[in-house]
Amino acid sequence: MSNIAASFGINKALEQLGVKETNLGTSIGSEFFGTGETIASYSPVDGVLIAKVTSTTPEDYEKVMTTATKAFMEWRTVPAPQRGEIVRQFGEKLRELKEPLGKLVSYEMGKSYQEGLGEVQEMIDICDFAVGLSRQLHGLTMHSERPGHRMYEQYHPLGVVGIISAFNFPVAVWAWNTALAWVCGDVCVWKPSEKTPLCGIACQNIIAEVLKNNKLPEGISCLINGDYKVGELMTNDKRIPLVSATGSIRMGKIVAQKVAARLGKSLLELGGNNAIIVTPDADIKMTVIGAVFGAVGTAGQRCTSTRRLIIHESIYDQVKNAIVDAYKQLKIGNPLDQNNHVGPLIDTDAVEMYEKALQKAQKEGGNILVAGGVLKGEGYESGCYVKPAIVEAENSFEIVQEETFAPILYLLKYTGGVENAIAQQNGVVQGLSSAIMTNNLREAERFLSAAGSDCGIANVNIGTSGAEIGGAFGGEKETGGGRESGSDAWKIYMRRQTNTINYTTELPLAQGIKFDL
Repeated sequence: MSNIAASFGINKALEQLGVKETNLGTSIGSEFFGTGETIASYSPVDGVLIAKVTSTTPEDYEKVMTTATKAFMEWRTVPAPQRGEIVRQFGEKLRELKEPLGKLVSYEMGKSYQEGLGEVQEMIDICDFAVGLSRQLHGLTMHSERPGHRMYEQYHPLGVVGIISAFNFPVAVWAWNTALAWVCGDVCVWKPSEKTPLCGIACQNIIAEVLKNNKLPEGISCLINGDYKVGELMTNDKRIPLVSATGSIRMGKIVAQKVAARLGKSLLELGGNNAIIVTPDADIKMTVIGAVFGAVGTAGQRCTSTRRLIIHESIYDQVKNAIVDAYKQLKIGNPLDQNNHVGPLIDTDAVEMYEKALQKAQKEGGNILVAGGVLKGEGYESGCYVKPAIVEAENSFEIVQEETFAPILYLLKYTGGVENAIAQQNGVVQGLSSAIMTNNLREAERFLSAAGSDCGIANVNIGTSGAEIGGAFGGEKETGGGRESGSDAWKIYMRRQTNTINYTTELPLAQGIKFDL
């Protein structure tokens, strides 16, 4: 254990969460097992080995699915409000363990401690949302065209839900899915990112205790670990009617094709190439705050991170200078130290992608305003710390069209009316988050109209980064079209059924058809 980890109390946090030096990585509730290869989890904060996890073999996976399928048969018959009570208890356990789980998220993923705590708070919030939802899984009633008949629609549990999550939100995205799926009557099998497996072990320990205390089938929550090959076991499995996958567009296309081939359902939350439009009527101070946090928060590793700043030519230099000045104040280093603004990238592979992106931007004609680079020396031993960079570019650049999961911000210029800025913003294949900075009501409404932003999230006078539990989260185009978290996102975890009841002694047919016997 490094000095950083020791001073931050990582050992105690791991003990509180039941994480050991070597962990069995497959779990049915509190039963952990596994004979697969070892996954080593290194912290990007200091490069130190935290712990190891065994991966899931096909034989392990089969045991998980057999048990989960059986558990669903019982769980689906539990009244929804009682299922909500289990989620409420899970939320209470998260409140008790918020500090150690937040520390683990921060240390294993590399985000700031405050962001780690914030991610656990998102888990708590979605539990609260799901508890209320458990009494509001409403259907519809409608009038029948046949006398003496009643029609209604209702929703039933779907089955086993497979969840594939990404490293950047190693616990919250799983909770978004599971809290809703559980109150809907589904059971869940989760494959966390192989880059953050310990967070998965910790979460499974927490829910396993709740299930055990309530004498419920432990197959309601299952954990598998490994690389894409383990994920493929789920995407190809006909016993899993819904696969919820968060990650890259490349990964999402593979999942979508595999699941669609067996006529299953997929919920995809994929890449973002998010832009903030800055009009002549923008509040420059608010713009700088929103753009800088959006671009460098979590070291640019959020799917909602700000990648592009589209600025009107009349204020371009003013905004550019303000952003560049703000970047001079950024402190890069140990994310467990609250004085630092920017922590590390997840691993050295991410660093390599960052370097290649900057090289490509320059090759395509980009002008480097704030130089990037990899930091070395004391405090940067992990090799994962990089400088946030700013590049003047064109929206047509190939590298600008891509999503680079790193703190690189592209400044783009627009002329004429706001419709020209919207065209640039929409001119990428991704469609997750977007924002406009303006005090002009007409510009704001145009941005939010059908002719405006084509993203799943469109904000006015706040940045692109972050989301609230109450709203459905997700995006359009190659972002996948899925929706997680709030609103009516629960419906994808259930199957819809239309019912017609005849309470007469006759059997009239629809549309007046005669079929007398």
